[in-house]
Amino acid sequence: MPDLNKSHEGDASEIAIRNAASSYGLTEDRDHQGSLPRGPDFVFSDGRGARYVAEAKVVRDGRADRVIAQLSVAIIQASHYAKQIPGSEPLAIVYVTNVVPSMVRQVREFADRYADQANVALVTLDGAILFRLQGHWIDNDTLEAAVYEGKERSFHGRGPTSAAPFNPFSDLNQWMLKVLLAPEISPGYLNAPREPIYSGADLARAAGGSPMSANRLLQYLKKERFLTEGRNGLTLGRREEFFNLWRSASMASPAEYRMRFRARVATKDQLGFLLTELGDKACLGLFSAADHLGMGHVSGVPPYIYMERLPVLEAQRPEWARTVVCEPGQAPDFFVRRAMAPVSTFRGAVERDGQLCTDVIQVWLDVVNHPTRGAEQADHIYRKMLKPLVEAY
Repeated sequence: MPDLNKSHEGDASEIAIRNAASSYGLTEDRDHQGSLPRGPDFVFSDGRGARYVAEAKVVRDGRADRVIAQLSVAIIQASHYAKQIPGSEPLAIVYVTNVVPSMVRQVREFADRYADQANVALVTLDGAILFRLQGHWIDNDTLEAAVYEGKERSFHGRGPTSAAPFNPFSDLNQWMLKVLLAPEISPGYLNAPREPIYSGADLARAAGGSPMSANRLLQYLKKERFLTEGRNGLTLGRREEFFNLWRSASMASPAEYRMRFRARVATKDQLGFLLTELGDKACLGLFSAADHLGMGHVSGVPPYIYMERLPVLEAQRPEWARTVVCEPGQAPDFFVRRAMAPVSTFRGAVERDGQLCTDVIQVWLDVVNHPTRGAEQADHIYRKMLKPLVEAY
């Protein structure tokens, strides 16, 4: 039985961890858990052959240094136990009683930078705030929305999270919306599973999300009469109205850098080399992506590179050695922009002409508010690609 601080809080944390695991399709495997004399806190199975050996820690405040320290210990201990149960993977869990958004950001950044191969979870009384399995973050929509908006609030118990409005256009929800539309869009324009969706469990499995998140999205769509059910499964209805809502929700101005290459020759070749070095950490976006997708309509705009995080502290890494941030008044060779919805952006990205670029829906969402004929480019994509989807329903 897990030793989670030997208190009433231990009982609460055990229940929360089990509930969080269940919401992501994991069931407790007590047979393997009891197979070691001094074994792990939990062993979970996903029903498809994957098994996770979990070590859990409890932190009673929202200090990032304490949470990260306990997460580090949990990673080491879970890795130790996983070696003793063949065919299993380690899972490090930290239960936090007081959640602060800045702490969540720091924990995620730490996991990405120093433990990018580890399965990790950050859990509170209401479930998982952060959950990463097999390299993919699967986030709780309500808390993650607050985290990425930078709202410095503390979350105690169930009060604020239960009162928060549902956001149908959170990062994970945008990805699930793309999965619902994917059967009607060519793989050359959107990289996504194309299996029929008949339930929340189907959507969660196809999108790599949790059944809880998928069901919440489908319930919202059904309540607002945006969900259509047919012989080929569930899909979006009233699409013109829904696309307008989606576009309006995506009109924020993301952070970006104006960049130049140190060598003033062969900009296109240097950009291609940079993208090759960055690999799947970056992709082309906006007008450059539209060009690669055969949807280009506006020329003369410098290329945009999307990244999950701006490389503020990575400027000295080798791949950036040939670049420099523009001085005031200098014309950029390219822009580096932080993806506002990294899950949706990078999972949907397609490879065209040897370059990874954002999918056609993402391009449409991203260019509409651009000052350089962005609305014109967005209208071109809508007429060529999205209007037929609207007319089909």
